[in-house]
Amino acid sequence: MAASDCGDGVLIPSIDLKGGRIVQLVQGESLALESTDVDGWIDRFRGFDAVQLIDLDAAMALGNNDVLVRYIASELPCRVGGGVRSAQRAHELINAGATHVIVGSSLYRGARANDPQGQCINLDFAKELVREIGAPRVIGAVDSKAGHVVIHGWKTTLPLTAVEAVRTLEPYCGEFLYTHVDREGLMQGTDIPAILEVARATTRQVTAAGGITTREEIDQLHRHGVHAVVGMAIYTGLLTLDQPATG
Repeated sequence: MAASDCGDGVLIPSIDLKGGRIVQLVQGESLALESTDVDGWIDRFRGFDAVQLIDLDAAMALGNNDVLVRYIASELPCRVGGGVRSAQRAHELINAGATHVIVGSSLYRGARANDPQGQCINLDFAKELVREIGAPRVIGAVDSKAGHVVIHGWKTTLPLTAVEAVRTLEPYCGEFLYTHVDREGLMQGTDIPAILEVARATTRQVTAAGGITTREEIDQLHRHGVHAVVGMAIYTGLLTLDQPATG
């Protein structure tokens, strides 16, 4: 997957949708800002080879923003996530214009007492996704909080680390989206060592999110082959966008 350059590092801007609006949340809960200027943000992100588009309502089982997802994906090269609970849904998003599908909670399941770690990965669903859309189009979301994978809107903690997750899911995902939830939305910088530990655990492309705020962080990740998703810092103007190079 090609992404765009911002300075020296690779930056993927994000668009989160809730209630028909573009939003940014702090720690996935409190609303920090919202915008109805969808076309304005589309214009700002033109020229990027990848944009991350997340339907928060679908992720939280509160409906969906399918009309808006289709519209944005027709205008921008979007990797789309949020509430992908079936292979059919993944296929629908590809048909709606998504270049890749981001899959999170459905790749995991509750642990069993006699085998807590081994039962956390839903390999049957991972294999079904591969059959439906192909591994190169699957981006496995690995969200980590306090050192463990979290699902269901970051409310359920699994006895599984991000490193363990990517190692197990590698055959079924063309890429991983690692979100360092501890820093998400706080604009206080991200945890570079934690991100690099995950990147070293897999041969797949790793894209990082969660608190990435400065070009220096983006460039540092880039030197290790890691792409960066940025949301809050862009929407607040803390990080400005130059016209990206396309490729």
